[in-house]
Amino acid sequence: SSGINAEYGKTDRPVNSAAVSPIKHHILLGGGQEAMEVTTSHTKSGKFEARFFHLIFEEEIGRVKGHFGPINTLAFHPNGKQYSSGAEDGYVRIHDFDQSYYDFEYDF
Repeated sequence: SSGINAEYGKTDRPVNSAAVSPIKHHILLGGGQEAMEVTTSHTKSGKFEARFFHLIFEEEIGRVKGHFGPINTLAFHPNGKQYSSGAEDGYVRIHDFDQSYYDFEYDF
């Protein structure tokens, strides 16, 4: 089979969704604390951020916070300039990348 077979290590939270950038070697993972435990924890401990990983080097390169519940869906815009995230907090967020995202070069 063709494609990418990469492991990003065991995470300390469920991963509910993943999206691959159409313009960079990046994968975006989203999830968070188990839904049944959300009401009993502080939002900072729920780990409801989207996490960016480099596809080749399999290392985390960034996180974006913003949701107050587990992220259930992620998608990149086909032009790669935005991504959207939807979570159990009832919000769909559209994120625009600033210039630093396009300028980022992975040092190896």
